[in-house]
Amino acid sequence: MVQAVRQNVVVEPDGRIVIHVPQLKPGTRADVIVVERVEPEEGDPSGDTSLSSLIGSCRGMFPTPEEADKFLALEREAWDC
Repeated sequence: MVQAVRQNVVVEPDGRIVIHVPQLKPGTRADVIVVERVEPEEGDPSGDTSLSSLIGSCRGMFPTPEEADKFLALEREAWDC
């Protein structure tokens, strides 16, 4: 089974990164991927890049939930042909 561990770390002055994963057995081989986090400049609107931050942030395609339900019902009917 593949286990993923995510930790936020700070790179030490000598470039070393230390992670502590006590749930892994000694001698276990692991792949480590390092993704640099770039902090946005103050006032930068692109600072929050997580997809979950977009939920509810824009106007939807349908004016009401009922309109969305009606559209989906018509689409499902079209699939049944």
